[in-house]
Amino acid sequence: MTTAQHKIGSGFGATTTAAEVLGGIDLTGKLAIVTGGYSGIGLETTRALADAGAHVVVPARRRATAEEALRGFENVEIDELDLGDLESVRAFAERFLASGRGIDLFIGSAGIMASPETRVGPGWEAQFATNHLGHYALVNRLWPAFRTGARVVSVSSRGHHYGPVRFDDLNFERGYDKWLAYGQAKTANVLFAVHLDKLARDHGIRAFALHPGRILTDLVRHLDRQELVDAGMVDESGRVTGGAKTPEEGAATQVWAATSPQLDGLGGVYLEDCDIAEPAPVDGTRTGVKDYAIDPVLAERLWTVSAELTGVNAF
Repeated sequence: MTTAQHKIGSGFGATTTAAEVLGGIDLTGKLAIVTGGYSGIGLETTRALADAGAHVVVPARRRATAEEALRGFENVEIDELDLGDLESVRAFAERFLASGRGIDLFIGSAGIMASPETRVGPGWEAQFATNHLGHYALVNRLWPAFRTGARVVSVSSRGHHYGPVRFDDLNFERGYDKWLAYGQAKTANVLFAVHLDKLARDHGIRAFALHPGRILTDLVRHLDRQELVDAGMVDESGRVTGGAKTPEEGAATQVWAATSPQLDGLGGVYLEDCDIAEPAPVDGTRTGVKDYAIDPVLAERLWTVSAELTGVNAF
């Protein structure tokens, strides 16, 4: 079954932490894969899942950085993965599948934001390639390992409000705008979850997308001080402004999406603040989810395009 984009009254909210979401939930025996699970909200996601008993696999582009960040963590292993390199995606997936283990939770938390114009692979725009195509290929290659009852969580953001997927110019060859490119990638993250849920639900596997909140992490590394001020993230002196979440709060919605029994029987929806989000208001306020991000026709179209670009499709 699916549900409309309306709150379910989870009892959690914007200041809920990942540890609080997992109160009373035992993940012993569960295996989770968390991309980007060694930095920012990904690190707090890894910590919360491991503390609840899950074994967490953290694929990392910067292995040495991951090893340092995760030193002392129990129930955590690190492997190498560059989401912008489809050969790296293939190699990681083959290594994991060869281990014979099953996947219960997959959280695609890695990503880049508002980066300078960069091309990867056969000339793909880097934000679309890394944030969407890499995760698309990874989930499809890992598909044989997903257990019945598994959940796939696609970490999008409110940045999807910047715009839809530009099917006629996916790689911004007609002029690059870092925020429009970021918006396209984040919209793609939502559409990916919408169509994956449609394809996977008969296998007992559900997918969700989400906005984690406004958090000052390494994700903003491509922004200068004035851009952070203009975005309302810091004041003129560089202090974090009100309304920003801590990394522990920022990790909560994706952990809730991956584990909460409140979402049993649901899927293909976009979440924020540990609840299902409402549709975006028509006045342009950047809350909720835009219609173009959850349109099933656009979701299927993106899936078809992604399969053609990557050469991978598990269905």
